[in-house]
Amino acid sequence: MAANNKTTLDYLPGDESFLDPLRLDANAPEKARVVVIPFGYEATVSYGGGTNQGPKAIMQASHQLELWDEELWREPYIDYGIAAVREPKIAKSAEAALKQVEQLVEATLAAGKVPFVLGGEHSITAGAIRPVVRRYPKDLVVLQLDAHWDLRDGYLGENYSHAAAMRRVLDQPGHENITLVSAGIRAFSKPEAEYYEANKKRIHVAFAKDQTDWDIKALLKPLKGRPVYITFDIDGLDSNIMPATGTPVPGGMTYMTALAILRRACETAGEIVGMDLVEFAPIKGFHAYDFLAAQLAAKMLNYAFSGTEPQKPNKRK
Repeated sequence: MAANNKTTLDYLPGDESFLDPLRLDANAPEKARVVVIPFGYEATVSYGGGTNQGPKAIMQASHQLELWDEELWREPYIDYGIAAVREPKIAKSAEAALKQVEQLVEATLAAGKVPFVLGGEHSITAGAIRPVVRRYPKDLVVLQLDAHWDLRDGYLGENYSHAAAMRRVLDQPGHENITLVSAGIRAFSKPEAEYYEANKKRIHVAFAKDQTDWDIKALLKPLKGRPVYITFDIDGLDSNIMPATGTPVPGGMTYMTALAILRRACETAGEIVGMDLVEFAPIKGFHAYDFLAAQLAAKMLNYAFSGTEPQKPNKRK
């Protein structure tokens, strides 16, 4: 869908889009504030595979979600509007694939909308965030919920490996001012630890081993009043509740803890300027994991664009 190096948004019809096809704005994509971008790139995974099927499974499961949010006591999507685009034929090489997702995000931002990319492996974040960085070069914060730090300088010969996703976010030209806030980290290498030690001014972390003592408010203080991009690697959740990922790690966050972080982040940030949810690898026959991933995506959208304060229920007479 590229012409003269310019990508247009190929919107999906309501019955193929994100959330219930019967929602009020299902067939009004031009009015949506948020655009969901399915992008199942998978080429550098180092253990289990299947992330290329993640976006499709999440989109299908989202049709089964209730539109009513029991926490917010409303149908939050009405506040912002959702559209989704058709997944392109994804290039095989990492650099070409990252360019594709970059162009889709750029087109979304150019249309005055906010991108939410569904991966695919985590390497796509390095491409998806480029247009965001161009718009917010001085004060962007990246909030990463993840089991792995992804701060390696490449892995198994691939500079854009999923294991190097956050390193590529932090070290590309124009990214020098990005602050990284990471939560749930519990699997990383010696070189990543050394990189963190050398970059503590830019990197703030809540290790999973300390989660009983987490001060979420203090952790998210760097987000205050600033543009924030959220990247959620689904293996940030504990492997007991989310085994449907290529590199599951025990000792992770509960679903409710993850929501608490996301809720506070959206309350603290100046604005949410982009998001992604990556590394979901569906397991055939286990629809509960598809549903969890879809519900998580919906909650991310609701907190970011509808707010976190519940609407007071009408009092019965």
